[in-house]
Amino acid sequence: MTTKALEGIRVLDMTHVQSGPSATQLMAWLGADVVKLEAPSGDITRAQLRDIPDTDSLYFTMLNSNKRSITLNTKTERGKQLLTELIRRSDVMVENFGPGAIDRMGFTWDRIREINPRIVYASIKGFGDGPYTNFKAYEVVAQAMGGSMATTGFEDGPPMATGAQIGDSGTGIHAVAAILAALLQRTRTGRGQRVNVAMQHAVLNLCRVKLRDQQRLAHGPLAEYPNEDFGDEVPRSGNASGGGQPGWAVKCAPGGPNDYVYVIVQPTGWKPLTGLIGRPELADDPEWATPQARLPKLAKMFQLIEEWTSTLPKWQVLEKLNAQNIPCGPILSTKEIIEDASLAANDMVVEVQHPERGSYVTVGSPLKLSDSPVDITASPLLGEHNEEIYIGELGLGDEELRLLRSGGVI
Repeated sequence: MTTKALEGIRVLDMTHVQSGPSATQLMAWLGADVVKLEAPSGDITRAQLRDIPDTDSLYFTMLNSNKRSITLNTKTERGKQLLTELIRRSDVMVENFGPGAIDRMGFTWDRIREINPRIVYASIKGFGDGPYTNFKAYEVVAQAMGGSMATTGFEDGPPMATGAQIGDSGTGIHAVAAILAALLQRTRTGRGQRVNVAMQHAVLNLCRVKLRDQQRLAHGPLAEYPNEDFGDEVPRSGNASGGGQPGWAVKCAPGGPNDYVYVIVQPTGWKPLTGLIGRPELADDPEWATPQARLPKLAKMFQLIEEWTSTLPKWQVLEKLNAQNIPCGPILSTKEIIEDASLAANDMVVEVQHPERGSYVTVGSPLKLSDSPVDITASPLLGEHNEEIYIGELGLGDEELRLLRSGGVI
């Protein structure tokens, strides 16, 4: 039997909603034993956006697969004692409560490393130290304050959020990288350490090219952008790639909301592209033949391409462009993605059986390790593993467990 990459690593998962659970789910997929510790009322997302009454929501199930669930009221004295024992037995502890919440429970970093000097204690917060520390952080708030919204959308429109959850799940991925680095360092030092990741910081890291362009503005307009006017801030530039090779989403037939193909125009792709669009004379026209000549006319260039693409379905456009080795990709709707056979074949769209809700579709692991295959299992029911962990692993008796339950400790 194949040993998973993180097999033998115990993660105490004190997270909720999305940023934290997305991180611990990745570690569970990599083979860690992730024990999700919930208040007796459960993670709030179990009941959010429900599509089936009195059943864990898709929001919860899609962020908590491959985990075990226990309940614990950490405000009680016995709850604090049990939490202490769980910390003692864990390699990693992850939380994403409001600033200072764990400290107020009596579990400061000094106390945690006193209990377990080898533990990696990771916190996900909205912001770093400073004037924003106590701001409430949500996905789009992080996008707003990390540089994403100011640079997303069209020039004549308002700032826009991206559908990708770069504030929550994007931060979770950053947290996993830091946790794995700390675990690797522990193999050399024998010590655990504190890990802090902020949502604003993670979004900023993902927006680094916009800070690149902010500095380039000091030397004049950004030629790769289709904008005509430039102030002292990087403008919103629609679907422009903003990189070394210009790109745009062009309309296709029959003109539905996602009947588009994104096309990149490389220097080597211009001549075959002019043939496809029925304008072969532009291949050698000095007004169009070079990237430098085309840059001032990006809007007109993509208009010419769109006059051709709008007559064909996007899959035909894709076939013709790929035949000429022109970089492109169809805009896939969520319906097309969930029905995509190739994504299913790559275990990226996975069907899972849940004991209460039946079958549902979830996203599979994007991390593909040859020696650590991933089988996606259903998210745990609330407190499903109380007996397994409290009796089987911590050594509590049946009667004590009953009293803990009746006393509201679990």
